[in-house]
Amino acid sequence: MTGSVSGSYWKQVLADDMAVPTDRPLGDLTAELTRMLGDPDPVLRDGTAFPTLATWVSRGVYDDLLGGLGDGMAAGLSTGLGARGDDSVFRRSFSALVLGACVARDNQRPLVPGGKILEWGDRLATWLLREEDLRGFVPGKGWAHAVAHGADSLGTLACSPHLHTPELTVLLDVVADRLLQPTTTSWGSGEPDRLALAVVQVLRRDLVPFSVVEPWVNRIAAAATHGPGEDADPYARSANPEAFLRALYLQLAIGPRPPAVRSDLLLVLVEALRRSNPWTLAPDAH
Repeated sequence: MTGSVSGSYWKQVLADDMAVPTDRPLGDLTAELTRMLGDPDPVLRDGTAFPTLATWVSRGVYDDLLGGLGDGMAAGLSTGLGARGDDSVFRRSFSALVLGACVARDNQRPLVPGGKILEWGDRLATWLLREEDLRGFVPGKGWAHAVAHGADSLGTLACSPHLHTPELTVLLDVVADRLLQPTTTSWGSGEPDRLALAVVQVLRRDLVPFSVVEPWVNRIAAAATHGPGEDADPYARSANPEAFLRALYLQLAIGPRPPAVRSDLLLVLVEALRRSNPWTLAPDAH
């Protein structure tokens, strides 16, 4: 099916409220949508392939095939992994979103074994930590947004009944490890907020004790704090961790459904933000 024909075909699917076409096998439709997840055209990728797959997953179209679909999305996470600045990021980033949709469907009703959910979680975490292309919006091609999409899917994973205290603690560590990786990219497309929401979704399970959360915050806070006399721009190292701490504070302060650790964690975050902003937030700041 050529690009122009394919485009008109899927426009009709969208016009039909994403009803599953009956003129082609579901496997063929899925294969084409999966290819489109990596298309640099945002109309095909973000406007057609992703919403169609996510809608079909949520409507139960893949209930008997969810394990295979999720495995296919997990495989997409490794497509071109390690590249930076090319179009391969789209396939990885949007595969992460669809994999999150698969987990969300299993959260609603058990469809795949718990071990499969944990396997998908491992694949997702490995990809997010190894992803080199941290662009947000790409002019002419739309959203890449790998960190934000990874965060969204981690948050969905945190809601899975198959994850307990050890696995949820690992999710927190994945977020911290991603934040603390050296990078020259300061996230400016909502990534800190999406990561913070994922963390709140972990904490809402009320399974990770404050004795684990407090040193985790302090680890991030250490990277968000810098002093005088550094040879390079310190904000290149501290900007993302600090933005995350601000976002997490905001989520806990005014967000819905606060976790049990909210009050204690807010106090820790206040101290962390004061340490990382001594010129403006320290008690003796003028």
